Amino acid sequence: MIRFVPNILTMLRLVLSLVFLGMVLYMPKLQASPERSCFIDWAFVLFVVAGLTDIVDGKIARKYNASSKFGRILDPLVDKVLVCGAFVCFAIIGQPKLFDISGWALTAIHWGVAGVIIAREVTITILRQIAESRGINFAAMPAGKLKMFVQSFTIGTILVKMSHVPDAAWGNWITILALIASAAITIFSALPAATHFVKSSKSQI
Repeated sequence: MIRFVPNILTMLRLVLSLVFLGMVLYMPKLQASPERSCFIDWAFVLFVVAGLTDIVDGKIARKYNASSKFGRILDPLVDKVLVCGAFVCFAIIGQPKLFDISGWALTAIHWGVAGVIIAREVTITILRQIAESRGINFAAMPAGKLKMFVQSFTIGTILVKMSHVPDAAWGNWITILALIASAAITIFSALPAATHFVKSSKSQI
C-alpha cells in the first residue's frame, strides 16, 4: 500500500494546485477588505500545503523505494502546473502592484518573469526527454531545487504583500528583489542542465 502513497500525494497536489490557481484568478473580484485578506491567506495556506506534499511524497518514495514511472512523469509536471501557473495567473490579474509602476511597464515585468520561467521549463523538459530517449541520466540537479525554493518563496511573498502590505514601500522592495531573484536563478539553473546535456551527448558520439 505504501508504494501508492507518493502518487496519491502527487494527485492531491495537482488538485490543490488547480484550486490555488483558481483562487488567484478570483482575487481581483474581491474588494479590499478583511474578507479579501482572509481569502488570500487561505490561498497562501493552500500553496504551502501543496508544497509540503511535494516534500513528503519525495521522502516516502526514497525511503520505501516506492518511485514509479507514473510518479517520475507526473511529479515534475505538477510542480510546473503549480509554479508556472502561479506566475501566469499573477500576470493575468496584474499582481503584484509595484510602487507607482502601471500600464505596459508593469505588464512587461509580470509577463517577463512568467515568460522566463516558462521558457526555462519547456527547454529543460525537451532536453530531458531527448536525453532519456538516448539513455542519458538527466536527474534533477541542486540548482533546480534551489530554483524551486526561490520561486516558491517569491510566490509566497507576493501573496503576503497582496494580503497584508499592498502599499508598503518595504513590501514593494522585497517583492521586486524576490522577482529578480526568481528570474535570475531560473536562468542560472538552466545552465548546468544544458551543459550536462551537451557533454553527455558528445560522449555518445
